[in-house]
Amino acid sequence: MFLTEYDVIVVGGGHAGAEATAAAANMGSKTLLVTMNLQAIGQMSCNPAMGGIAKGQIVREIDALGGQSGLVTDKTMIQFKMLNLSKGPAMWSPRAQSDRMRFAEEWRITLENIHNVDFFQDMVSGLLIEGDKVVGVKTGMGLEIRSKAVVLTNGTFLNGLIHIGDKQFGGGRMGEKAATGITEQLTKIGFESGRMKTGTPPRVDGRSLNYSKMEEQKGDENPQKFSYTNTPKLTKQRSCYITYTNSETHDLLREGFDRSPMFNGAIQSTGPRYCPSIEDKINRFAERERHQIFAEPEGWNTVEVYVNGFSTSLPDDVQAKALRSIPGFEKAKIFRPGYAIEYDYFPPTQLKHTLETNLIENLYFAGQINGTTGYEEAASQGLMAGINAHLKINEKDPFILKRNEAYIGVLIDDLITKGTEEPYRMFTSRAEYRILLRQDNADERLTAISNSIGLASDDRLKRVENKFKKAGKLVHYFEVNSILPEEINSAIVENNGSPINQSMKMVTVLSRPEIKLRDFLSLQRLNDFLEENELNEEEIEQAEIQIKYKGYIRKEEENADKLKRLENLKIPADFDYFKLVSMSTEARQKLDKIRPATIAHASRVSGVSPSDISILLIYMGR
Repeated sequence: MFLTEYDVIVVGGGHAGAEATAAAANMGSKTLLVTMNLQAIGQMSCNPAMGGIAKGQIVREIDALGGQSGLVTDKTMIQFKMLNLSKGPAMWSPRAQSDRMRFAEEWRITLENIHNVDFFQDMVSGLLIEGDKVVGVKTGMGLEIRSKAVVLTNGTFLNGLIHIGDKQFGGGRMGEKAATGITEQLTKIGFESGRMKTGTPPRVDGRSLNYSKMEEQKGDENPQKFSYTNTPKLTKQRSCYITYTNSETHDLLREGFDRSPMFNGAIQSTGPRYCPSIEDKINRFAERERHQIFAEPEGWNTVEVYVNGFSTSLPDDVQAKALRSIPGFEKAKIFRPGYAIEYDYFPPTQLKHTLETNLIENLYFAGQINGTTGYEEAASQGLMAGINAHLKINEKDPFILKRNEAYIGVLIDDLITKGTEEPYRMFTSRAEYRILLRQDNADERLTAISNSIGLASDDRLKRVENKFKKAGKLVHYFEVNSILPEEINSAIVENNGSPINQSMKMVTVLSRPEIKLRDFLSLQRLNDFLEENELNEEEIEQAEIQIKYKGYIRKEEENADKLKRLENLKIPADFDYFKLVSMSTEARQKLDKIRPATIAHASRVSGVSPSDISILLIYMGR
């Protein structure tokens, strides 16, 4: 039936699978995407959004590396926000609401326009393995398709089991059947597998909501983009709305606890710590009188609304009653109830840093199969797996990002060296070099590397080099030119700073925390320079960040060196972690349970961040 042996077969068409397919094919591999439903490629199974804290940095890194998620998001978003602007640039994180249907459509169109990509709709029930090497896949229809490498991106489909109250049924997503056969085959070979849980909230009819009882949340006035390329700029946006649960909501939810699979033992597996269900929230945080609920539109031309903050597996009748006790939701019509899903995963300590498995050569795992949660985490793994599958079969050096090069490097290193016993989600606190790993400089960090392996184009590389060359010119301008008190003092005083009393280098004044580069734009000579050198907003912002945070970057590099020298420091066997109140609760719990012997061991414990280790070092006098 198939005309050829493929270079790479990708199993699963979610975010990891789509990126893996695009990467391998764009690098020159003849690639086959096998998925159970071709209409669900790039499906946003949960919330209709991309990005967020740390996740937005990942999407920008994917884009800088030549991946597609940023491009698809820019073409289909309905709202954009840059989060954490009140903090330093290391914390700035882009987030976009997407049109769910358009997002999946755009991914399908993107893949269909890549010459080396073929498609086939079927379930993959097993792998073709000869010796210790994968040589293809077997499908549910009994077909055998041969390839040089295979990338598994099965998401929540491996033996997926859906829970709604006391109802259980097999499925990888609501309305789609589970995938069977792969887990059983791999565990026979010697792979360790486990079970994880995730969940999703109900979807409702937006026409049945009373938005006048909610607070409107608009997008940014000047929306930015994810991609560093010339994607279209967002000119109109849709608002989201926020409301809150109340004591009545909580009482109604508690009435269903005896029928909750979370509490009656039906669900045994671990769910995401940082995205708890609504029943978990009111159980764990009983002292809180209310919780945020967001009404998020699913697209431009649909009335469907995603109820963010109300993830649940309670019985559908309990969901409906509790939901209608929330202001604005009194007459809510439910399109489909929330549900929990349990699925198989493989602890990622069984992988190399390329995401190739240790046991089977040329077999790669990416996405939720590795114990992660989130579209962005999955997409980045898919990209790296697709790249490395192509490089391996062409006998080229592997592509591995270090922790100081990308959030993607932090993500993969955490998975391989620490493993995870709960769905892994990326946070800025997991990255010890986060001042270096900003969303604004992902192109500077990664485009040249991607270009060297044949993914990012020469045109992209030239654009990046030009951007930072022009930003560098502006930095130099501020370093060599001075400013008089009468030219800047009014702006300083307006920003509650102390005025200068003599001429100073512009770079010195801009380094003050209360001063922004825009405060200098009243200077005609600066405007002439900007116009003459054709600097745009992005290049101006980049120059300002380089000037204002130069000292912080240097200090971070010094701290990283100190941490390396102290990594073998021994921890007393009876150390009381619970007295370190500034350390995260998760870290204290994990460290108390595992009792690591050294700082190095502690740093590899899942859920312990670099900042937690810094607190430990400070307490130990280091």
